[in-house]
Amino acid sequence: MARAAGNKDRPYQLVIFGASGFTGQFVVEEVSRVADGGDFRGQALRWAVAGRSREKLEEVLDWAADRLAKPQLKSIDIIICDVNDAPSLAEMCKKASVVLDCVGPYRFYGEPVVRACVENGAHFVDISGEPQFLESMYLKYDSQAADKGVYVVGSSGFDSIPADMGVLFTRNSIQGTLTAVESFLSFKSGPEGTCIHDGTWQSAIHGVADQGNLRKLRKQLAFKPLPVVGKKLKRRGAVFYSNEVKEYAIPFMGADAAVVKRTQRYLHENLQETPVQYGAYVSVGGITSVITLMFAGFLFLLFTKFSFGRKLLIRFPLLFSFGYFSKEGPTPKQMAESSFTMTFFGEGYSQDQDPQQGKPNIKICTQVSGPEAGYVATPIGMVQAGVTILKEPDSLPKRGGVYTPGAAFSKTKFIDRLNKAGIHFNVISKTEI
Repeated sequence: MARAAGNKDRPYQLVIFGASGFTGQFVVEEVSRVADGGDFRGQALRWAVAGRSREKLEEVLDWAADRLAKPQLKSIDIIICDVNDAPSLAEMCKKASVVLDCVGPYRFYGEPVVRACVENGAHFVDISGEPQFLESMYLKYDSQAADKGVYVVGSSGFDSIPADMGVLFTRNSIQGTLTAVESFLSFKSGPEGTCIHDGTWQSAIHGVADQGNLRKLRKQLAFKPLPVVGKKLKRRGAVFYSNEVKEYAIPFMGADAAVVKRTQRYLHENLQETPVQYGAYVSVGGITSVITLMFAGFLFLLFTKFSFGRKLLIRFPLLFSFGYFSKEGPTPKQMAESSFTMTFFGEGYSQDQDPQQGKPNIKICTQVSGPEAGYVATPIGMVQAGVTILKEPDSLPKRGGVYTPGAAFSKTKFIDRLNKAGIHFNVISKTEI
């Protein structure tokens, strides 16, 4: 089906829905920066902010104007709409080429926006790290989005652009066939430490509590197992010492592994590319950190099993997360001093070797690194996803649908855009064995 007809001539190329929320305010800043960049030089970016409260949206525009010394931001257009008011969402979507949806948790507030976008021909980008939402949107709306020529691209923030695009970058860098890769995520912060807004905390609570429904959803999807090419990647334990990063590590509990698997399935089934096995982990430091984490994890899992426990977790995020989540979110200083690195260790086969014969004979190490993950890197990823949809329509999949970032952008210059915007992709080493 042709891409959304007439979409590019709408009043706004980008609309930020939920711009007055904690993450939304930083997306406003990032869109303002991009509007001054090379993609829109000589042709002004048409954009607007959207949400329930005109007063709060005006406050965000004033805040961004003062922080960026751009008084012109105070005159950016405002669209009033509410996730519980379907006609208002439809009106917003009719005016937008791409909607950047910042309103979470998405399991509660995401579907009405996806539906409005699909029905009214607007492309959709979110920053969800919630597998149940992401996969249920695929089940419900992929066919309809394809018919409408609409691209619905989920998990376009820190969950899961570094992981998803990092695997593709590693694959493209090996000069052979990548068959397996593991990633190890690490964070750095300054003397004041780091903190995450409790919206992410709430999403995690509801996600863990609802694992049973996620399993039911995946039975409905009924995907066939991907073929294992090359040496089978072994699963690591719940806690282990990694010789690769010289620290203890645990499986990463976010959406990365699920998102990467969906991308690999799409690339294999639609483009006949070799599927890459993937394991996602996070470095946690020394044995003291491991003990603290195990205790916190036990409490978290216990409390998510009961309604009263979930209410306590949501009410007191700072207490139960040992200071890592708060209702206020990080301070500007904490954000400025924080960064992330995701290191990929891959193996595969040289161009002259059959992956179905013998052991892997190439090892490769790559890194994706960037600024503070939640409110600097995430807006970068989200906005560049929207810009890529606007600027590279001919490099997107031939049909609309519900996609992961890797599936939507594997043939675009998305990684180049991220590099220029501050999320860096680098090859660290490559050796034949």
